[in-house]
This record gives sequence, structure tokens and C-alpha cells, in this order.
Amino acid sequence: MMRSMRWLVARLPTVSLFVILLIAWQLAVSVGGIREYLLPSPASVFAALTNGEIPWSRHIWVTAVEIIGAFVIAAVAGVFLGTMIAWSRIISQALMPFLVFVNTLPKVAVAPLFLIWMGYGILPNMLIGAMIGFFPVVINTAVGLTQIDRDLLDLGRVFSAPKWKVFVKIRIPNAYPFILSALKITATSAVVGAIVGEFVASQRGLGYVIIATQSSMDTAVAFAALFWISLVGLVTFGIVAMLTRILTPWAENGENP
Repeated sequence: MMRSMRWLVARLPTVSLFVILLIAWQLAVSVGGIREYLLPSPASVFAALTNGEIPWSRHIWVTAVEIIGAFVIAAVAGVFLGTMIAWSRIISQALMPFLVFVNTLPKVAVAPLFLIWMGYGILPNMLIGAMIGFFPVVINTAVGLTQIDRDLLDLGRVFSAPKWKVFVKIRIPNAYPFILSALKITATSAVVGAIVGEFVASQRGLGYVIIATQSSMDTAVAFAALFWISLVGLVTFGIVAMLTRILTPWAENGENP
């Protein structure tokens, strides 16, 4: 009970800020005379959220699958490439310029190429999201695996530990906070990538809903879609944050492992 109360008190400023913003938003539309097609009121957005004519569950499911898929692909590829870079200087010198080049490509311009190569569907949107989110994981993984306390490495040499064992016992645990911090960034980047893919060409998903509202000027539905997009992103971010607290409690408390 006391833990629940502390949790509520800790989040009271955030909740209060959202409530104040919602009230100010409603007053700005109602009293200020702003037209609904320019800025819908919170009441109109809530009505759109509960609109039974829009198959929200289907669109949310498609976008959620794309975001989760993009996150998993980016996480696996990023950790693997980061490990390869930390394992071998030759691999690092070969891969890093190429990865930097890929990361600098404008993702909006690359998205149509994925659709040409793979057609419409969920997979191209996953890959676009993964392409946006994998680079921080690569860099943080490589940094976490290489920035090690020299005393720990010397201890491994004293006991004649092979390179793979030093990696498993020393380098990988040291890299956990770095990797998990990068995954928090990737959790939000995957959302951006999935929606970019749906903007380019899609017939399902929350990004498609936003594009479809442009012709009808139904801004309330677009805001409702944005709400669901943010909610999916928050859930993904929250899962990573929970894993961070479980796997690296010392990092959360500011302690050494």
C-alpha cells in the first residue's frame, strides 16, 4: 500500500501537467473560437477514440506489430553488429564507415525503395523502423563492450581466461546499461519508422488513418490516431525501462556493478 502511494505521489506532477494542458486546450478551442478542423477539442478527440465506425483495433494491431517487429530487428542487428565491432579491430574498420553511411541516408527517401523491393505489407515498415533505430544500439553496444575497467581485464589475464570468456563474464555484463539505454531510444525510433512506412504506402495502420483524414479534414480522428501511436510507443518504452530495472539495478541506483 505504501509503495503504491509513493508511486502515485511520484507521478503526481506529470499527471497534473497533463490535466492542466488538457483544460487549457479545451478552453482555447471553446472560448478562443478555434475551428475544429484546425484544432479539435479534447472532447472531440475522445469521441473519435470511441467511434465504432473506425476499426481502431485492427489499425492498432497492425501498427503495434510493425513497431515491435522493428524494435526486435533493430535490437538484434544492433547488438550483433556492435559485438562484431568490439570483437575485432579489422571488422570495426570495415563496418563503421558503412554503418555511418547507412545511418545518414534520409529514411523518408529510402522508404519507397523498400516498397518497390518488397511490395506492400508489414515487413517493409518493420525494416524502415529498424533502419532508423538500429544505429544507437550498435554504438552503445560497442562502447559498453570496450570501455572496461582495466583492472578487470588484467584480472582475466592473470587467470589466463580466453577471449570469449572475458567477453561473456566481463564485457557483456558491463555493456548491459549501455545497450538498454540505447534500446530506450530505439523504442521511440521504431515508432517513427513504422509510421513513416505507413505514410508512404499502406492500407492499414494508424499512419494510414492519419493520411486518410487529410481528404475529409477530420482532424479529430488524426489526433485520436496520434494518441494510439503514442500509447503503443509508451508501452514499448515502459517494457524496456522495466527490463533495465530488472537486469541492471545497479545502473538505476547509480551504483557500480
